[in-house]
Amino acid sequence: MSRLTFTADDFGLSEAVNEGIERAHRDGVLNAASLMVAGDAAEDAVRRARRLPNLRVGLHLVVIEGPAILPPSEIPDLLGPNGQFPSDQLRLGLNYFFRPRIRRQLAAEIRAQFAAFAATGLPLGHADAHKHMHLHPTVGNLLIRTGRDFGLTTLRVPTEPPATLRACGETIGLGGELLPRWSALLRRQAQLAGLRTPDAVFGLAWSGAMTEPRLLRLLANLPPGACEIYFHPAAGRDATLDRLMPSYQHEAELAALLSPAVRAALPA
Repeated sequence: MSRLTFTADDFGLSEAVNEGIERAHRDGVLNAASLMVAGDAAEDAVRRARRLPNLRVGLHLVVIEGPAILPPSEIPDLLGPNGQFPSDQLRLGLNYFFRPRIRRQLAAEIRAQFAAFAATGLPLGHADAHKHMHLHPTVGNLLIRTGRDFGLTTLRVPTEPPATLRACGETIGLGGELLPRWSALLRRQAQLAGLRTPDAVFGLAWSGAMTEPRLLRLLANLPPGACEIYFHPAAGRDATLDRLMPSYQHEAELAALLSPAVRAALPA
């Protein structure tokens, strides 16, 4: 893996997101993006990706708070009244783990999302999951097993080293301290499957707020090994972003990716 990867999540969520990702790649430091294959603007995202041959695109698996590929008639127990995955992470986690009927539908939807990505003709650069739901052992196992069938080689394991965040002046709560231990299971699953994983991933503590000052502090304190920093850039606000992520600083994250100071601070 490369020493440092800058990834944008939610490619395909809306055209404002897609435009931000394209600008961040063309004019900034962004080198990867994660595609929501059932997103409202997925077709627009694929068109943009085809004219950006150096942008590595992977699957942003959606099994929470978002649209599915399969129709509700095929996965009735997965979707809410609005035809999308609910946002109740605890209830979803329990259902995915304990209910075989739901697990079978989940497996079918995960395979359908990988198949939809393959149908774009884009090389599968990596995979991760919306809201890191692949940290759930059932989702992670299905993602890895299915991904291997589609040529998956690289998986994001959300492991944000607390020592690095403290060096950046961040106060770490109990969840941040325990995350590396929780993610160790997913890393072990990936390693057993022969997948590459970054050694550290940043963007959890500052999700939606990876601004230029924070990014510069992070670049000055990166740990050794392969690191991934993920973002949620957008060229402007829209109704989708206002509804799903009202507190996220999408335009500030785009500005960070376009910043000359950030480019100058990149490790050699």
